[in-house]
Amino acid sequence: LKETQQKVEETKSRLQNVTLQEKSSDGLISVTITANTTIKSIDINDSLLTDKEKLEDYLVLTINKAIEKAAEINKQELGAVAKENMPNIPGLENFLK
Repeated sequence: LKETQQKVEETKSRLQNVTLQEKSSDGLISVTITANTTIKSIDINDSLLTDKEKLEDYLVLTINKAIEKAAEINKQELGAVAKENMPNIPGLENFLK
């Protein structure tokens, strides 16, 4: 169990260095986020600076998409570590699905 915990912590640490970028559909906002869902940067096109409501909508949509993608990567990576270190108990794999 300690070995699994250590590998999970190592994976979390590694995922802090894995970044992905999400852009709004028209490219006016770009969000860079780690696989541990830490936002690293937000780039906003100047054309959005004059419309506060539109800017807020863009930010919410783009940040949420980035968080969803990062969370999925995180889940897959940590799930793989946990599954790899699980004991071989018949039926356990079906239970975890």
